[in-house]
Amino acid sequence: MTTTLLVAGATGDLGRRIVRELLEHDVHLRVLTRPGSDTAATLFGADDRIDVVTADYTDHAGLAAAVSGVEVVVSAVSGVRPVIVDAQRALLAAAVVAGVPRFIPSDYSADYRRISPGTNRNFELRREFAADVDAAPIQATSILNGMFTDLLTGDAPMILFDRRRVLFWSSADQVLDFTTKDDVARITALAALDPQAPRVVEVAGSQVSAREVAATMTELTGTPFKLLWAGTTGTLSAMSSIGRRLSKSGDETFPAWQGMQYFVSMFSGQAQLHHVDDDRYGPHRWTTVRDVLEQHLAARP
Repeated sequence: MTTTLLVAGATGDLGRRIVRELLEHDVHLRVLTRPGSDTAATLFGADDRIDVVTADYTDHAGLAAAVSGVEVVVSAVSGVRPVIVDAQRALLAAAVVAGVPRFIPSDYSADYRRISPGTNRNFELRREFAADVDAAPIQATSILNGMFTDLLTGDAPMILFDRRRVLFWSSADQVLDFTTKDDVARITALAALDPQAPRVVEVAGSQVSAREVAATMTELTGTPFKLLWAGTTGTLSAMSSIGRRLSKSGDETFPAWQGMQYFVSMFSGQAQLHHVDDDRYGPHRWTTVRDVLEQHLAARP
């Protein structure tokens, strides 16, 4: 039987991947777009399995009409408070009014549930919205996956490729959780199609320490990659607080100080996943940290 789902944030990086994975199954999709945007129509308008629906997040009636008749709302929106809290609250309220059975919030992160207050803005916004989800009369499933492995070769400067160093804070043996965006999208699609999905699905394509990352880089390059202690997580947290106070813009999703907060959450162990269930939807060849690093090195000039 065909399942009808609505995806919010479908034009974003992760959202597109989730749409692609959902289309591997017997589904009919609606993708939600704001008035005045033609991106969704350009990306998905030619696929007869996808309907592009338009509604502003401030338009409760329009949102309720957009989600009416769907079985699952999948949120892949990205941003800070106006999106993660305010827009998702509006989407959740519309789903409840329309009688949508299930909702997947835009978490896709490490475990934000146990972090200390004030240590990670983006995680705390997710925790704030999670309280709304838990209070709503709807079945919800959050996907927790650690850090996107893809960031190790881009926006997350843990590996200093040219200096042959791997940074760590406090302990080089702290276990870190990593999952690629493609693997997260696959699991999200499978969870969306699983009526028995639990409140939280934890996955990790790799669980490795900074020490193991350094050893992997040494093996892949044939050149020693050494560990570089960058201080304690307490020091890093203090630095991120200073950076936040000095920041001229408070609406960036991933400013430098937020990246510091992510490493604080990971290297402190507070955001570590403790109930990883990679086999929940059957055996799968997960893309590991080693795979991503090997591909990155092969592509370098």
